[in-house]
Amino acid sequence: MDHDYRNLIMAIALSGLILLGWDAMFPTPEAPTEVATTTAPSTAPSPTSTAPSPTSTPTPGGVEVPGGQPSVSVAVPGVSSVAELLAQSKRVSINSQSISGSISLNGGRMDDVILNNYNVKLNEENNKVRVFSPKGQVGSYFAEYGWVGKGFAPGQLPGADTPWQTTDKVLSENSPVKLTWDNGNGLKFTRTVSIDNDYMFSINQTVENNSGHPISLNPYALISRWGTPDVTGFFILHEGLLGVLDGTLTEIDYSDLVDDGASKAPTTGGWVGITDKYWLAALIPDQKTQVDTRFVHRNDAGIDKYQTDFLGAQMVIQPGSSVSSQSRLFAGAKEVTLLDGYTDNEDVARLDLAVDFGWFYFMTKPIFYALNFFHSALGNFGLGILLLTVIIKLIFFPLANKSYKAMAKMRELQPEIKILQERYKEDKTQLNQQMMALYKKKGANPAAGCLPIVVQIPVFFALYKVLFVTIEMRHAPFFGWIQDLSAPDPTTLFNLFGLIPWTPPDFLMIGIWPLMMGISMFLQQKLNPQPTDPIQAKVFMFLPILFTFLLAPFPAGLVVYWAWNNTLSILQQWTIMKRMGVK
Repeated sequence: MDHDYRNLIMAIALSGLILLGWDAMFPTPEAPTEVATTTAPSTAPSPTSTAPSPTSTPTPGGVEVPGGQPSVSVAVPGVSSVAELLAQSKRVSINSQSISGSISLNGGRMDDVILNNYNVKLNEENNKVRVFSPKGQVGSYFAEYGWVGKGFAPGQLPGADTPWQTTDKVLSENSPVKLTWDNGNGLKFTRTVSIDNDYMFSINQTVENNSGHPISLNPYALISRWGTPDVTGFFILHEGLLGVLDGTLTEIDYSDLVDDGASKAPTTGGWVGITDKYWLAALIPDQKTQVDTRFVHRNDAGIDKYQTDFLGAQMVIQPGSSVSSQSRLFAGAKEVTLLDGYTDNEDVARLDLAVDFGWFYFMTKPIFYALNFFHSALGNFGLGILLLTVIIKLIFFPLANKSYKAMAKMRELQPEIKILQERYKEDKTQLNQQMMALYKKKGANPAAGCLPIVVQIPVFFALYKVLFVTIEMRHAPFFGWIQDLSAPDPTTLFNLFGLIPWTPPDFLMIGIWPLMMGISMFLQQKLNPQPTDPIQAKVFMFLPILFTFLLAPFPAGLVVYWAWNNTLSILQQWTIMKRMGVK
């Protein structure tokens, strides 16, 4: 086979592998569906939920998943909205700096949490993100606390339907709420709930024993989610159940929990919870006490229910005495600096791992903190990306400089290479030998031009990860039409950037920034040594068009980075070529 065509076939095959690998590593992002924001009307009745059953030993094996039937058709008869569901029980309001909502006095359930600082969609100030939702609706999502013990009749311990009492009206940063319940048989239960300025609740459960005989109880806490939520489905982002158990991160997808069954493990310190792309609900037990944790799934009438819980150690309460159990609940946004603060300052073991920075944690997290610092200094994450690109170019300047000099030398040798190709066009072996001799004589390295791409890909991936997983980039504006750096460029060439009243299909959404990126890639290619074979040259000239379509659906911040990086590379390469006298 002709040597040139063999090279062409190899180049096409390599390009195909790159594209397949690219598609696997950088899947085309879709607009994420915010969880538990609004609920739809339903018609079927809702079964009564029951608390975990008593267990004779302090292990999660004897604690059953709370009853109830999560379903897209589950609803309280005659109820068609969250507001109507909330009205079904007495409540204590939550009114803090970051959270609004309420606590149900029916079960003392944390089932109404709304984030004051986050909109479901850009510029929708009246539509805030809801994390927790009450029972009896699509996507019920809540946390419950209580006690279990051996030998107690139903209703003797507080559970999912216990009618708690309180004189407090509002939970805020400076006003904790105290709930009480007396079982009528000498046991008085108290639950005190407080909240900080962000998304952390503290729950202190106390039992006072006036029954005249000792009793043994285990505290428990659970988070229950009814129905499988919509997830992005990208392997680079975990959405589902997770926790840090004895210092090790555990991640379980919804589908894996369904297929593999319950997962149980003891831990001292750490936490368990359920994560969405941007939001987290996590149970945080006393960090110095061992608890037994579970991730469990159950299917009720074809409907999936997911739960994570922990069961504390058995406590013996003598007559006339009391015991207490402290734990915390995080229900809010996965803000990186906030989670790091809980980890570093409040001794919550690795709560920062709730943000999925992935395998390249050592690179992605520093890039995030650099962008966050630039944002605080410049007031714009987009400007931070531009500045970060310049700094990265400066760090790798010696390597890139060497590479561009090699490419300039290869371009300088193009006339001599063409002469050799004409002279030895019938003897490919001799041609290769002569070309290698020429490279050696002139000190040229044909492979050196690949180094800038090799350096750029890891940084590109790390920046993509930061843009994709961190909530700080969500709805972060740049300038002009780019109002969300984590979303694709909203403009498109195929309706003349909005002049024609037509919305093209997704694959034709080629915005201004992707076009600028494609043009910069084309100009950069023109500076590189051109393939001597005309067919190869046409294939390589097609790559900027291909990458324009490929990157168009990616976050605008990533395309801005790529276009700016290409522009800086062009200036650097052009300067080097001019100094070397290369035309």
